[in-house]
Formats: sequence, structure tokens, C-alpha cells
Amino acid sequence: MMTMAMQERRTDTSDTVHLRVPADPAYLAVIRTATAGLAARLDLTLDEIEDLRIAVDEACALLLNHQSHPGEDLNARFTLLPNRLEVVVHGPASALPRQSNYAWSVLEALVGRVETGAVAGGSWIRLVHIGGRRG
Repeated sequence: MMTMAMQERRTDTSDTVHLRVPADPAYLAVIRTATAGLAARLDLTLDEIEDLRIAVDEACALLLNHQSHPGEDLNARFTLLPNRLEVVVHGPASALPRQSNYAWSVLEALVGRVETGAVAGGSWIRLVHIGGRRG
């Protein structure tokens, strides 16, 4: 049983987890599993956890252009905040879908807030999910 002091400590801090895997679709299962495990720490519903897992998987697939990139990495940073999970994935893709694209619509439907940008050596996608609602 968790005491009130433990509950307050748990919700007043944030944790950040960094994950780096080879830029190959074969490693997306590792990121999907990490997503589900970290989302479960926020006491999200099973549907919310599954939506996050699917959204992160799709974001990673977009950053890989659904193909392997030998010698390159796919990076994921998970930030757990009180009742909120932010995921930033960075991969080798230089072109990402436009906001009117179907893939973008799917991401927004699953997590609520999606941002993207390009940096040297690739692009990034940021997904934000707030427990109990999307946004």
C-alpha cells in the first residue's frame, strides 16, 4: 500500500528515459514494449496504453521511412510527468508527412498533440498524451 507521502512524491517529479536502437524496423518492438511499460506507470487505461504504443510505433516507422538504415540510430526520449507522457523520437528520415496526411491524422487521433521538425541528420516527432484525455 502506498502512503500519501509516496503518492505525492511520485506525482510531483518527472522521470526521463532515453532509448537508442538501430534504425531498423526490426527493433520497433523494443520501443513499443518500452512505451507500454512506461505508460502503465501513469495508471492509464488499457486503451490509452495501446493507443500510445500504436502512435509511437507509427511515428518511428515514419522516421525510418519503413526501411532499415544501417549504421544509424533511432532515438526515443520518454518524459513521464504527473498524468502525462511526452515522447520524442528522432530518426534518419528527412521528409515527414504533411499535417493533412492520413498518418498524421492517425497520430493526432491516438495521442492528441503531435509536433514535428527537422534537424541535422534527420527529423523528430513529439507526441504528448495527457491521462484521461488527449492533448
